[in-house]
Amino acid sequence: MAVDGVLDATGLNCPEPVMMLHQHVRDLPAGGLLKVIATDPSTKRDIPKFCVFLGHELVEQQESAGTYLYWIRKKA
Repeated sequence: MAVDGVLDATGLNCPEPVMMLHQHVRDLPAGGLLKVIATDPSTKRDIPKFCVFLGHELVEQQESAGTYLYWIRKKA
């Protein structure tokens, strides 16, 4: 999946990943795709809620060995 930006939030704990996500999404063009890499389990709850609240699309999410990956498409 081709992305327009990557946010590496590994090692950061709530609320830092979502605060950083807010800034990164703001910098994306409309319809842009952002990949987020995180290690905080609370992102499993926080990132989907962030997307619903702000109207962005959570395209995909994956979890492997304590690393959480998210692909978020900015609303047009």
